[in-house]
Amino acid sequence: MKKLLLGDEAIAQGALDAGLSGVYAYPGTPSTEITEYIQNSPLAKERNVHRRWSTNEKTAMEEALGMSFMGKRALVCMKHVGLNVCADPFVNAAMTGTNGGLVVLVADDPSMHSSQNEQDSRFYAKFAMMPCLEPASQQEAYDMMSFAYDMSERIHLPILMRVTTRMAHSRAVVQIADEPRKENEMNFVAKANEWTLLPAMARKRNDIVTAMQPELEQEAVESRFNKYIDAADKSLGIVASGIAFNYLNECYPEGCPFPVVKVSQYPLPKDLLRRLTAECDAVLVLEEGQPFIEDVLTGVMPGNATIKGRLTGDVPRTGELNPDIVKKALGMPLAECYAPSENVTPRPPALCQGCGHRDVYAALNQVLEAYPNARVFGDIGCYTLGALPPYKALHSTVDMGASITMAKGAADAGQWPAVAVIGDSTFTHSGMTGLLDAINEGADITVIISDNLTTGMTGGQDSAGTNKIEAICRGLGVAEEHLKTVVPLPKNMPEITKILREEIEYHGVSVIIPCRECMQTLQRHLREKKLKAKK
Repeated sequence: MKKLLLGDEAIAQGALDAGLSGVYAYPGTPSTEITEYIQNSPLAKERNVHRRWSTNEKTAMEEALGMSFMGKRALVCMKHVGLNVCADPFVNAAMTGTNGGLVVLVADDPSMHSSQNEQDSRFYAKFAMMPCLEPASQQEAYDMMSFAYDMSERIHLPILMRVTTRMAHSRAVVQIADEPRKENEMNFVAKANEWTLLPAMARKRNDIVTAMQPELEQEAVESRFNKYIDAADKSLGIVASGIAFNYLNECYPEGCPFPVVKVSQYPLPKDLLRRLTAECDAVLVLEEGQPFIEDVLTGVMPGNATIKGRLTGDVPRTGELNPDIVKKALGMPLAECYAPSENVTPRPPALCQGCGHRDVYAALNQVLEAYPNARVFGDIGCYTLGALPPYKALHSTVDMGASITMAKGAADAGQWPAVAVIGDSTFTHSGMTGLLDAINEGADITVIISDNLTTGMTGGQDSAGTNKIEAICRGLGVAEEHLKTVVPLPKNMPEITKILREEIEYHGVSVIIPCRECMQTLQRHLREKKLKAKK
């Protein structure tokens, strides 16, 4: 059977066809569609595959590890910065090992289309001493899932699978299996002394994993996903990893005239790379992300080949690749293109018309006119757009949850007023612990938890804190008289500004919760209601 699938959808379908029992994830572009595809899959519903969103990437990783512990196959998905959040259990998962197959899918975002940084997750795999897969096509993404689960169960290690934005969000026809594999039966063959990471036990496991590395490298050399494609012209050799191999094929539809090493499985297949550097006068490295392969070639490969790539400027040091960039690096003429019209004006993203966040920022700016030294610390979400005109309301945005902790740190330094603005999903993701710190120390901060009842930035997924934000704040210890809920509407502006002034003047922890449904999910719910009424 053939299907037209996004790269994300091919991964999801591949996981289901490989006998998946649970997906664990926090929504983050460009990885979100994987979990959504599984959530809507008839097979997942029939099998009751776990498919609810987790509170954050760390909890997702640990939950997936628990499913693996019981012998079943699990998938954990995130974007690249989410891997930072779950780094603790991710790295330690190499020490515990796996029972059921465990795949950690990370979607990197070169060019930072919706991210704070350009981060290359291959470094995490190397750091944790885990195999890494990087598909060059949607078909390969699908095929790799079954391979990854089998490998994980055979070598008892998690497998990191890395994709990038273009692979995740482009479509291709994918040949899928006629029959999905059955799920694993629950089994407990794990040894407690391997999963209990007391130092004496972890040291033994560390020796085992370290000793496995030459074997894993040899597997990469022999992998069907890595290839040495020979050619007659040895003036240049090319290393192409992941989707860069796809771009290279676009440049040479009749076949590349130079030898090529395709890399889609790590650790790096150094034997193949040594052959390339020994046979060719120069080697061009095409890789999406940072110069991961290029660093190795420059540092340890024998031969007199000149290494070219991102470090030498033959490929741009930052940003994602595309076929034109690859053509330029190869010295090929570029296709004719047209400059954008002078009449086209760039349109930066903006908060939706009618969005409750707009009213929050309007009220906050109005109140803070009386406090010229105020500092407002923002967070990750669609409300981060409040940093742009017309509001220009935020002074910082760093990572999930940093609004509250940075406001507390600023207050510790003597800043007043210090205001934190955070969304409901981000609050439950990473903001609760920072608020607890602030409460325990009586920090002089005002926290605004702008609650739109969903995870708005990534498409309106369920939020872990929906209808629980006030209860969470009470449980953490926010004083009842300084825990206020308002409805952000223009007609309520006098009430909102009054509460903001009062709580800023209170020298302790205040929490204000403006609560109104996201316009996007509201419209969707109204459409669903109309459809039901017609039936």
